[in-house]
Amino acid sequence: MGFKTGIVGLPNVGKSTLFNALTRTAAAQAANFPFCTIEPNVGEVAVPDARLDTLARIAGSKQIVPTRMTFVDIAGLVKGASKGEGLGNQFLANIRECDAIAHVLRCFEDGDVTHVEGRVDPVADAETIETELMLADLESVEKRLQNLSRKVRGGEKDAIQQERLLKAAQAALEAGRPARTVAVPDEDAKAWSGLQLLTSKPVLYVCNVDEAHAASGNALSDAVAKMAAAQGAASVVISAQIEEEISQLDPEEAGMFLEELGLHEAGLDRMIRAGYALLHLQTYFTAGPKEARAWTIPVGTRAPQAAGVIHGDFEKGFIRAETIAYDDYVACGGEQGAKDAGKMRAEGKTYVVQDGDVMHFLFNT
Repeated sequence: MGFKTGIVGLPNVGKSTLFNALTRTAAAQAANFPFCTIEPNVGEVAVPDARLDTLARIAGSKQIVPTRMTFVDIAGLVKGASKGEGLGNQFLANIRECDAIAHVLRCFEDGDVTHVEGRVDPVADAETIETELMLADLESVEKRLQNLSRKVRGGEKDAIQQERLLKAAQAALEAGRPARTVAVPDEDAKAWSGLQLLTSKPVLYVCNVDEAHAASGNALSDAVAKMAAAQGAASVVISAQIEEEISQLDPEEAGMFLEELGLHEAGLDRMIRAGYALLHLQTYFTAGPKEARAWTIPVGTRAPQAAGVIHGDFEKGFIRAETIAYDDYVACGGEQGAKDAGKMRAEGKTYVVQDGDVMHFLFNT
């Protein structure tokens, strides 16, 4: 089950530097000029989770397989992108394919790194991109409404639903609000998602600061945090330059480097976890002598669908799920101890999987 987060922002804010650090590669060229990222670069990263190491130790697992997220480094956007300026059309097409947006904002002063707008104002930068995305969405909505009119007059049920949702989006956009502010009933969630509106995607604001402010942030990142809070969005402070340096070190050296800087963990770990939470994802585990593995599922997933993430046959032939809560697994010293203590539960098709569940599925072939 793949989840993509697009890394976006104006040119020269640190997107590619951040992507390089995320993927531990130099695949994305980081250079001090606009549009150095011409094609979107894609990288998969492990979601940090200390619980997996604990489970592997208890189960004596030979291999550890973390759950992963996909990050896409997308070409820099400029004002006018909604009308095709710069690489606007390509940018908009690439971001449409992502599940969420990690919006990198420049929160550092550096005369050697040019700013496409000639000033450092992360809140204004955020508004520039949000405006371009809203303009693109509004144009898309208006076109779709025109194309739907004949089907709506013909009484087609799906077309009537689409028209209702598009008009709700249109009202928000014309009022200067992104589509994600629209309250969508549960029964419309699938159809709403199918509209693929750019501003319906959840946003994580990534404040790229200099090394001196990596631990506590600065006035610029504080302004972003205030803006994010007002929107009900999330923000993280990170120094892309530091993260890229850390990515070149071995784990022991990286730990010492972080300690010297007064940091408890890498900013990338916070960013990845924030992206995971942004998409309302959670983790369940399978653990045994062969491997301890983390599996990604949306919050609210029932047991058969969780089993289907491993293999479609598990979902089709689902019988039950032998389930142990993570804390019980650890406290009882593993599966057998949990079973002896009565902490292993047999859960059926209606069970909603909880974050951290250690599971074993029984199914018919």
